[in-house]
Amino acid sequence: MNRKVLIGGAWPYANGSLHVGHMAALLPGDILARYHRANGDQVIYISGSDCHGTPIAIRAQKEKRPPADIAEDYHREFKECFEKLNFTYEMYGNTMSGYHEEFVKDFFRELIENGSLYEKQIQQVYCETCQKFLPDRYVTGICPVCGAEARGDQCDECGALLEPERLVKMRCAICGHTPSLKPSKQLYLDIVRFKTELEAFVKQHENWRVNAQNESLKYLESGLQDRAATRDIDWGIDVPKSDYEGKKIYVWFEAVLGYLSMTKLYCEKNGMDFYDFWNNSYHYYVHGKDNIPFHTIILPALLLSKGNLHLPDMIVSSEYMTLEGKKISTSKNWAIWMPYLLENYNSDSIRLFFAANGPESKDSDFSWSSFINFHNSQLLGAYSNFVNRTLAFVNKYNDDIVYDGELETEIQILINNTYKKVSDSIERGSFRNAIQVLFELVNYGNKYYDLNKPWITRTEDPKICGNTIFNCIQIIANLAVMFHPFTPESSSTIEKWLGIDNKWAIKEVPTGWKIPKVTLLYERIDKKRVNIELDRLKGSGF
Repeated sequence: MNRKVLIGGAWPYANGSLHVGHMAALLPGDILARYHRANGDQVIYISGSDCHGTPIAIRAQKEKRPPADIAEDYHREFKECFEKLNFTYEMYGNTMSGYHEEFVKDFFRELIENGSLYEKQIQQVYCETCQKFLPDRYVTGICPVCGAEARGDQCDECGALLEPERLVKMRCAICGHTPSLKPSKQLYLDIVRFKTELEAFVKQHENWRVNAQNESLKYLESGLQDRAATRDIDWGIDVPKSDYEGKKIYVWFEAVLGYLSMTKLYCEKNGMDFYDFWNNSYHYYVHGKDNIPFHTIILPALLLSKGNLHLPDMIVSSEYMTLEGKKISTSKNWAIWMPYLLENYNSDSIRLFFAANGPESKDSDFSWSSFINFHNSQLLGAYSNFVNRTLAFVNKYNDDIVYDGELETEIQILINNTYKKVSDSIERGSFRNAIQVLFELVNYGNKYYDLNKPWITRTEDPKICGNTIFNCIQIIANLAVMFHPFTPESSSTIEKWLGIDNKWAIKEVPTGWKIPKVTLLYERIDKKRVNIELDRLKGSGF
């Protein structure tokens, strides 16, 4: 094993189906996991479904079902989506599991005992109309920092983490009435005492994506504040403290601890020492822009409070993905849901599109025309075309046998450099650049094939013909390995045809290797699908 690597994928909230925006934020986790395993690294890639909180409880109330049933249904759907997307989690759990609940309660007790959690009498938002204390995200109003419409837990406009009582013109998001403030005792996490450590932690990680650095610094500069770790809510993990009956551990607290609970569970099941792995591994955390402060401020504060726990290394945080030029809106059904996309389109095509067009440094847009054009022109027209015409040539003209040849120096150097560039790009979280570099090699291969005209030299100069095809096969073998983290299905097919594994190392297919009869890697998508999908989207959306 070269390195120990922990990859934490964001925990999707089990209150509705996944859409393309979620996909854009979550895919980097599996790319990283596949790449590091291919490098011989010891990887634990973990995530799970976030199953607690008031939104699920309110939905359950409307549907007259237990909250656990709602959460379990979406947890099951999420797992099916990730399986179809070929995500390779070592452990995918959920926050309702007994193991996670006990882990969180033990963690909570320890923070009470060491003084990291302290009791505070607060004025909590209460809705007389709904007859309940309101969770932060169910209080709306004006952000005191930037003046935009905001929820009580966070402002999406400026990224500030908030307390609901700080909002101007508070409203109940459930009924729309103006709520009041009632006294309630809660436990708060003492974050402010780590101000110096957190500032140093953020500033030293210049390797993070720009949005992670900027959002974290903005949060620190706006004034670090302690945060409530308990709330008067109905659905969640009970607070393990006497005289706190009826209160629950706040979702933000227990959800981020899922990274620890699932890693610990995996270690226990595999005879590994949790603390050894956690503290001696390189940590990636993969999520969307709205989750940045929870991973760069809140999670580190919890780890510092516990003590002797390794802090995040790389934050792979996406910007937002829009849909046909408009903001995705689940309430208005302006979304492309992952179950539908996976049922109707190739998973490799989906993965590669989002890797090549994801919102890494700025917002990006999903449009049906760009998705289908990318599939037809790049995946099929460039990559699949190069693979299929080369290998089919061997099937047709050389009895399936790889020609005799010698790897040309220029091609050898190009393959070596491509491995280095792609490795560097993936480890920096620059997946778009990795795809660009790979297609430069694809385009080189197609140009090399065309310039050397094997369909002519086959009869005029068989030795040159054989050498051309031999070199093309070497390019294809190495492309399959480097594409594998992005397109595992088609890469596995090519690797099987050529008798190679997916280890991240230069491959050579020997003269004399017998290639089975190859088939098309991808089918063309009819361009008429663009209008069909647009009509379907507009019919159900805005």
